[in-house]
Amino acid sequence: MLILHGPNLNLLGSREKSIYGSTTLAEIDRALERRGRELDVAVQSFQSNHEGVLVDKIHQAAGYSDGILINPGALTHYSYALRDALAAVGLPLVEVHLSNIFAREAFRAHSVISPLAAGVICGLGPHGYLLGLEALVRIIREKQGDQN
Repeated sequence: MLILHGPNLNLLGSREKSIYGSTTLAEIDRALERRGRELDVAVQSFQSNHEGVLVDKIHQAAGYSDGILINPGALTHYSYALRDALAAVGLPLVEVHLSNIFAREAFRAHSVISPLAAGVICGLGPHGYLLGLEALVRIIREKQGDQN
């Protein structure tokens, strides 16, 4: 499973703690790796502040990943390049956000990514990532006919 973190998520733990909490990105990634082992799936996490680098990573994922869990950060709201890359590779996708994007500024309530996603989890903090991983694994296994 490819876990993608968009712009500014490298600042988690110190960035606007009242919105994003005090958990660091490294802590989230470690929790995802642990949960991945429990689910018997390999997890690769990647963060970039650069749209094109994320697009390149999505393109590469078509060759090795069974699905993508993504927190696109601010790119959620306007990155058609990211959206088109996700559509092009056609991998199962779950979108996740730490904060409740619908309870914040109006522009955050719109996602160009969500229409491609099997599901969207927001407002549950770091736990949302774990729920997103579990959902993604279940979606893929059900598609493959494996109910484990």
